[in-house]
Order: sequence, then structure tokens, then C-alpha cells
Amino acid sequence: MKLMFASDIHGSSYFCRKMLEMWKKEKAGRLILLGDLLYHGPRNELPKEYAPKEVISLLNSMKNEICAVRGNCEAEVDQMVLDFPVMADYCIIVEGERTIYATHGHVYHENHLPPLKNGDVLIHGHTHVPRAERREGYVLLNPGSVSIPKEGNPPTYGIWEGGSFCVKDFDGNIIKEINI
Repeated sequence: MKLMFASDIHGSSYFCRKMLEMWKKEKAGRLILLGDLLYHGPRNELPKEYAPKEVISLLNSMKNEICAVRGNCEAEVDQMVLDFPVMADYCIIVEGERTIYATHGHVYHENHLPPLKNGDVLIHGHTHVPRAERREGYVLLNPGSVSIPKEGNPPTYGIWEGGSFCVKDFDGNIIKEINI
């Protein structure tokens, strides 16, 4: 199944709409959101078209297509307004012999690994920096940030399909790619 991974919308209705346009264009079977959906966070500037209520409406309209995990900016009040679960710290996706451990990245990350078997995948957001790297015993992926990219990167999302992962910008350009 083709999966789209996105992280760190941070309440930007502009970038949420762009992300959903790309989800439709990519024809992904599921949209996996890696946290920080509504609030911009105290360390970040307001993203373009900061409108959490509009983001709520956009995401709720496709609640049956979304799997989401809790970011460090999510709170119980966010769950009260979203029609899909957002308070889990991680999501496990099993593909063949491989486990994909999807999380936000503020708890589990490359310096604090979750339980992984050799060849498993850790995918997280949080840093706002795209990654697609082989590590000793596992693969580290990060789709970057939809609305507040860092380190000179454009806004990005990730696509998992057939054992490969690529990070793309909203023009469809591949920023990073790895075959797993």
C-alpha cells in the first residue's frame, strides 16, 4: 500500500490544503500524520495562514483516511476537536517482515530508539528536517515539515511505496530517496 507521511502542520491552513492536494495527487492509501497538527508552538513563528480551526475542518473531513500520532504540541483539547485519534505516542505499521515505527520524534528518535529489530524503520517528524538514512540495524526516515521547514529545506512530505521512501516538495520534486 502506498502511504503518505506528513508532519508539523502547526495550524497552517495554507500548507494543510497543499498537503491534502498532494495526498489526492499521489493517490496514497493512507495519510499518516506525525504530530504537531494545530498549534504552532512557542519556539516557532506563526506559519503562513495560521488558522487551526480551518485545519480542524480540513482534517476532520477526511478522518477515515488518517492515522495520527501525538506531537509535543498536541494536548487533550486537540483530541476534543479532532474526529480521529491523535493522542497515541506511536503507530506500528507491519509490512512483510519489516516493522515501521511511526512517532513524532520528541520521545523516540535516533538518540532514544524504540524497540526495533534489525532492518526495521523509525520514521518521525519533530526536527522539521527531511532524512532518509541507513543506520546500524535500522532505517531512519523523516518527511520534514509541511509548514515550518528548517535548515533551508522547502515544505515537504514523504511517500512510502513498495519498500522505498522519498521526501518530496509540493512541486513534486524528490528531495531525498532511499530503497529499503
